[in-house]
Amino acid sequence: MQLYGMLDSPYVRRVAVTLRYLGLPFEHRSLSVFGDFDAFRTVNPVVKAPTLVADDGTVLMDSTLILQWVDATAPEAAARLVPEGLAARLQDLRVAGLALAACEKAVQIVYEQRLRPPEKQHRPWLDRTGLQLESACAQLEEAIAHAGTAVDLTHGGIAAAVAWSFIGLVLPGRIGAQAHPALAAFAAAAEDLPAFRACPQVG
Repeated sequence: MQLYGMLDSPYVRRVAVTLRYLGLPFEHRSLSVFGDFDAFRTVNPVVKAPTLVADDGTVLMDSTLILQWVDATAPEAAARLVPEGLAARLQDLRVAGLALAACEKAVQIVYEQRLRPPEKQHRPWLDRTGLQLESACAQLEEAIAHAGTAVDLTHGGIAAAVAWSFIGLVLPGRIGAQAHPALAAFAAAAEDLPAFRACPQVG
């Protein structure tokens, strides 16, 4: 398998950390959808990160769909990332969804602020997106606090830790650790694990 994309993308990093944790062999090709557009396009004409090229050459996009394929191809290893019981599985899916929503809103804010000239930035859009980001993080904090801060590497747990670190990287100070102590502690503990250390979001 070959994984394309930069690890400063939470979606690419989510896949990379999962593959490392499961011990599944893959090659990481650190291509940027901006700086390496033409090179990326030769692999995936859509130029979307993450892109996974499967062993048979099939190109997959979207971190959730890629991880569905990983679960299907390595079911015994991937079972470690799926909580036992329907209720626990449902809550883990909720955590993953909240984490991905937080990443999406953070990316939207970054794009609006960095890619548009200041005079063309739409303040109502930024305000609404910021509210969505804050709500996602608040619900993540509640979910992690309810479950306890011990690191539980599930699909949801990996997504939550990656999301928190990403938000701190691209929007420093925007979402405070003091208001999200359980989430911050959980992410810090996860970042100390070998699978996370092997996939740093900044080189």
